Amino acid sequence: MRQVVVDTETTGLDPTMGHRIIEIGAIELINQVATETKYHCYINPEREIDQGAFEVHGLSEEYLKKFSTFDKIADAFLEFISDDPLIIHNAPFDISFLNAELLRHGYNEIATHRVIDTLPMARTKFPGAQVNLNALCRKYNIDNAHRNLHGALIDADLLASVYLELVGGKQPTLTLTTEQPPNRIKPSTIYRHRPRETGPSPVEQKAHEKLVKSIPDAIWTS
Repeated sequence: MRQVVVDTETTGLDPTMGHRIIEIGAIELINQVATETKYHCYINPEREIDQGAFEVHGLSEEYLKKFSTFDKIADAFLEFISDDPLIIHNAPFDISFLNAELLRHGYNEIATHRVIDTLPMARTKFPGAQVNLNALCRKYNIDNAHRNLHGALIDADLLASVYLELVGGKQPTLTLTTEQPPNRIKPSTIYRHRPRETGPSPVEQKAHEKLVKSIPDAIWTS
């Protein structure tokens, strides 16, 4: 099963006010475990960045001018996420920005039914407690010392570890079942020889009898 953890950074808080995505990070999960396959890009928003947003992620307009605009990276991003489920912390925020960008450039929206939001999952597991990404990393002893500022790829990577813990820890897919995993060779195929389909030929039978008679003091003759 393939899933994709996604995080974004933006110029501000509200896409309906013209704010734009400036960074996307995504991590591939296979059977709820992160692989080495990742997607990351910075994006030129072609507009100013709110001071509050800059203080969160540290990405300036001047720095982002050298990168492509969203329409130039959209195809690669959509190819990476494919039709697989998306795992996002506080999903309405990121999805509203992603869909605003996609619609702006003539693409279809990302359907909300394919999104797994880890924020309500965490609130259910830790009612009344802080459940932002830093707090969840502390609860699960996940090292986030390198997260001095928010960054889409860093946050997606941390969220992948948090999600694994939220769904059950290091063995999220462990179940008691008699079903064989897909593409797995059954032990009987490996260890058991197929029975001989025919008996010995007349020549083999005579050779066997001759060999038996040649053995002196055989235990089956005593």
